[in-house]
Amino acid sequence: MTAVPPIRNGAQALVDALLVHGADTGFCVPGESYLPVLDALYDVRDRFNLVVCRQEGGAAYMADAYGKLHGKPGICFVTRGPGATNASVGLHTAFQDSSPMILFIGQVGRDAIEREAFQELDYRRMFGQLAKWVAQIDDARRIPEFISRAFHTATSGRPGPVVLALPEDMLHDLCDTAQPQTYRRIAAAPSPAAMVELQSRLSQAQRPVLIVGGRGWTAAACRDLQTFSERWQLPVACAFRYQDLFDHTHPHYIGDVGLGINPKLRARLQEADLVLTIGARLGESTTNGYALFDIPRPAQTLIHVHAGAEELGRVYAADLPINSGYPEFLSAALAMAVPTQLPWAEGVAGSRQVYLDWSTPGSVPGQVQMGEIMCWLRERLPADAIVTNGAGNYAIWLHRFYRYRQFGTQLAPTNGSMGYGVPAAIAAKITQPERIVVAFAGDGCYMMNGQELATAVKYGANVVFIVVNNGMYGTIRMHQEREYPERVMATSLVNPDFAALAVAYGAHGERVTDTAQFASAFERALAAGKPALIELQVDPEAITPATTITQLRAQR
Repeated sequence: MTAVPPIRNGAQALVDALLVHGADTGFCVPGESYLPVLDALYDVRDRFNLVVCRQEGGAAYMADAYGKLHGKPGICFVTRGPGATNASVGLHTAFQDSSPMILFIGQVGRDAIEREAFQELDYRRMFGQLAKWVAQIDDARRIPEFISRAFHTATSGRPGPVVLALPEDMLHDLCDTAQPQTYRRIAAAPSPAAMVELQSRLSQAQRPVLIVGGRGWTAAACRDLQTFSERWQLPVACAFRYQDLFDHTHPHYIGDVGLGINPKLRARLQEADLVLTIGARLGESTTNGYALFDIPRPAQTLIHVHAGAEELGRVYAADLPINSGYPEFLSAALAMAVPTQLPWAEGVAGSRQVYLDWSTPGSVPGQVQMGEIMCWLRERLPADAIVTNGAGNYAIWLHRFYRYRQFGTQLAPTNGSMGYGVPAAIAAKITQPERIVVAFAGDGCYMMNGQELATAVKYGANVVFIVVNNGMYGTIRMHQEREYPERVMATSLVNPDFAALAVAYGAHGERVTDTAQFASAFERALAAGKPALIELQVDPEAITPATTITQLRAQR
């Protein structure tokens, strides 16, 4: 006999639906527009951890980071109008980064729609290009249907964010609709014919390269990827800010394909006769401004594997497009027969050496050598340590000199969004408390979401925050000096004492002015038993690992 669903209000039905689909954590800034949901969450606080943040942008970033780290939708609740607009930065990040996420927004009552009521916005129009699906739930009886669709949409094909608006009065309505079963990720699998063609094209190649990226991976799929590269002796490069998909200590890893790409790696890719891309969209950052390969038909044979059919042929016309999830593709790829002779095998070591040379730092101006610090951290941190960052030139040192060794250890925005690293690290530490979490932020980057340090203190999220302080918006200053040397405008910063500010929040804080001070400062930060912040005072001349401001000016 089928059980009769209980009568409950819309807010309770919403919370029940979240639990049915396995949601266990959410991030929010409270608002009166969805107070019934907060009340319903009170009753399940032993099963659902609601993390209260200090600004909606930080909450949305945390939900994005949760989606990246766990592979299931990050849940975020914000209020209408200003709350929603603040959260849009995290939504854009989730969309371009292909992160599964569901953003719930309180909405004005249904009787006030289209009157420009207090804080009213039409979220379908506002977020239409920032999400996979945007809808408003006007009937409480349809809540289970909408929530089920949201979870399926966020996780299937190319993952991404979903937005659901919740009219305030709807949350009070009574309903007795039954909940569906837990969502299941939907993924395509490669056809046998596609795999036969792949085997044939790969067997005939002379200089193949494998590029990996995107979301929708699992730890098992990454292990299969490594096995696949070993069987076929393929050199592997990771797309921009997807560097944790392949172990950097593996002899087949040859570097990252993104902003600031190693010129020798770029030449290697352009000289390849076959490029197999799994998961990467081949967007602007990965293709060096769409200049890495010819458009629409690359000179290289292009085999493009992507979970979203809409991405295949968007910019580059692949010789063999394959619509498939990455675990499904690699399972099929491991069944392919491998030729006894692989003419490119001996060249992999040379490509690897190019990477090793590139990831060995030289000296830059100043007493704090970021390259040396990265090398120390790559030896000190365990393989499962999570490292986060936002946007800024400081991240170049991290991407170039740190070595990721395990899936699920890099949280970084491919859309180049500042302020991401701090909230992402807090979300990671709250949901993975046993792991070391280190957040990198520039001085400009940190100040965009530094208030979330209060969230870290509240929840005991003992992240080590490393603030790289050079007194400017470094990336913009770099471009400014290239285009308008010595005409400095709008890029200089006056900063607080970051270490003292951290102490005021209740965290541990200290300043490093010399490379030799860093190791002991880091150990003290780890042992502090609370969130800790280390301010690195770096020389503004050291604008990148390869050049200085003075050298940029001289190039004009």
